[in-house]
Amino acid sequence: MSEMITADLVDLDLSADTKEAAARALAERMTALGRVTDLAGFLADVATREAQMPTGLDGGIGIPHCRSAHVTEPTLAFGRSAAGIDFGAADGPADLVFLIAAPAGADDAHLTILSALARQLMNAEFTAALRSVADTATAAALIRGDVTPQEAAAAQTEAAPPSGEAAAGSAQTSPAGAAAPTEAATPDAAPAPSEAPAPKDTTDPATADPTPEHPFRIVAVTSCPTGIAHTYMAAEALENAGREAGVELVVETQGSAGFTRLDPALIAAADGVILAHDVPVRDKDRFAGKPTVDVGVKAGINRPGELITEVRQKAARGETTAPAAAGTPVERSGEPGEGYGTKLRKWLMSGVSYMVPFVAAGGLLIAIGFALGGYKVNKAPSVMDHFVWTQTDSWAALMFQIGGVAFAFLVPVLAGYIAYGIADRPGLVPGFVGGSIALTINAGFLGGLAAGLISGAVVTAIQRVRIPQALRGIMPVVVIPLVSSAVVGFLMFVVIGKPIATAQKGMTDWLSGLSGANAVLLGALLGLMMCFDLGGPVNKVAYTFATAGIAVADPSDSAMKIMAAVMAAGMVPPLAMALATTVRGRLFTETERENGKAAWVLGASFISEGAIPFAAADPLRVIPSAMVGGALTGALSMAFGATLRAPHGGVFVVPLIGNPFLYLIAVAAGVCASTALVVTLKTLRGSAPGAPGGETSEHEQAARAGSADREQPVAA
Repeated sequence: MSEMITADLVDLDLSADTKEAAARALAERMTALGRVTDLAGFLADVATREAQMPTGLDGGIGIPHCRSAHVTEPTLAFGRSAAGIDFGAADGPADLVFLIAAPAGADDAHLTILSALARQLMNAEFTAALRSVADTATAAALIRGDVTPQEAAAAQTEAAPPSGEAAAGSAQTSPAGAAAPTEAATPDAAPAPSEAPAPKDTTDPATADPTPEHPFRIVAVTSCPTGIAHTYMAAEALENAGREAGVELVVETQGSAGFTRLDPALIAAADGVILAHDVPVRDKDRFAGKPTVDVGVKAGINRPGELITEVRQKAARGETTAPAAAGTPVERSGEPGEGYGTKLRKWLMSGVSYMVPFVAAGGLLIAIGFALGGYKVNKAPSVMDHFVWTQTDSWAALMFQIGGVAFAFLVPVLAGYIAYGIADRPGLVPGFVGGSIALTINAGFLGGLAAGLISGAVVTAIQRVRIPQALRGIMPVVVIPLVSSAVVGFLMFVVIGKPIATAQKGMTDWLSGLSGANAVLLGALLGLMMCFDLGGPVNKVAYTFATAGIAVADPSDSAMKIMAAVMAAGMVPPLAMALATTVRGRLFTETERENGKAAWVLGASFISEGAIPFAAADPLRVIPSAMVGGALTGALSMAFGATLRAPHGGVFVVPLIGNPFLYLIAVAAGVCASTALVVTLKTLRGSAPGAPGGETSEHEQAARAGSADREQPVAA
């Protein structure tokens, strides 16, 4: 911060009575130095930021800040108000005001100023020195770090007149700017709220173990909407209070982008947890089962000692939190103790789950384009150059070209969100860059998978490097994206890109050459996979394999046959259960018969999850029956040569299917086979408990539970 503030940017007698007037007074100083080019425009940007969240902090501090196109260089201005100015802090007005201005797009500078200033503001000597300093040059030097609070105080003492003269002068007149320091120096005067001493540890000795084997251990998480100022201020306040209280306290700062997770061993050994946050804590279930204090981030700044006392008291009473509900694959990118295979599956599924909407939207638009304009629509000129409102061919070309643009995102999105699942938000940039490179070098989906995994690994490695606290602010927006993108780009272009592209071409050629018995066997295998776990990981592997083949501008005939077989097989389980509840209702519970009505629509829409309530109630009969029908449908679809360009839609995209009549026969054959088998197996068991003539048992309860817990479908 050596050049960000000068004596001309300091006002030790700030006379403004509102936060808007204070911002204007300090901004005018920036304008006079040429650091702000448009005063009105800059103030509008400050007001916009202020409207998002108050920038007042307890302890008499206000930190209005913004990024603006009207700022020429990162700048900090400081004002001291004798009367105080309301910046929205809970404890009252602020007497120390810092206006931070950063150029538009200069996230690194903005975050660096904020985080560095935040750390200094937690130093009671620093704020006390600012309240007592008498000249602007010393104030600027103190904020820049050129002098320490002790040196500033010493300089102030040397410059002060003898005590008699000071008393006489004070009796006659007292400068407004020196009023606050003079009052603070009076022994009998009560300290102002903004001058309250730093929080002291108030631990009740009765709650502590008189003969502890080790210090009380606490892990903490701090986070705030901006992810910089309050996050790091709370972290430093807790760490300082922990040292005063004699406890071991480690903080995880969930900053503006990404975070370094606490070592699972630290969490396991912790005696208590403090969560000081204004945004949801990521991976919160890591702390389940521990004595926990959950508060806003400002509580971590203002009363850290009380929070430590509270968590120790909870530990003494044996109060713990209940286990948290499991998060999504991205929210939980691998729990301690899970095997690498489990984590890998979660990471890959996180990428697939974000990719599927692009597949569905792009694929359907391309299919509509082919349906309206024929298979030569891919030769149409750009609609930017030629579009006639009244011509069907123009609309067909428009649909096709929009779908092509959506499809172009598939591999980058897949790679980006695999990296996201591994390393959180910092993984997005190298993941998307690596995925785009995979497209550039024709490495396709295999390249996207590799790019996502490599990006996540690289970012994770960078995050484990211990860095000075002053650099934390720029890590997520400058260092991590820059270094990780360069490393991933080098690996994709120079090292592994060509071998992956060769493998991708080999797989494409193999699919194009499938015919006869090989194609039928592949269809049966994909059908089995689609019906094995009804929307689970195995189902998604088969679905992703199919969509990978059609996610190109000109997919092969074999790729479109595979897509048709996968969708046909995925429709079988819910349709078969719906038919079975219709023809043999006595074999099913009342709840299952109700679920059967919905299964007609779900199956026709290619939502395999429609069969989950039935599988949950009776898995040993339902799942094998569904797999038999799915395998038959997949094999017949491949044998009939049915093709499909759309990745989703069920019966609603039948007009877009090649050989639609035979395709429907394949679906019907599988549905009938599954229905016959499940009815036979259930008949051997007898009437369903809870059905007319049956008895109520756990099966109906399981069916109801399955219906209540039905997952929202992602693709199939």
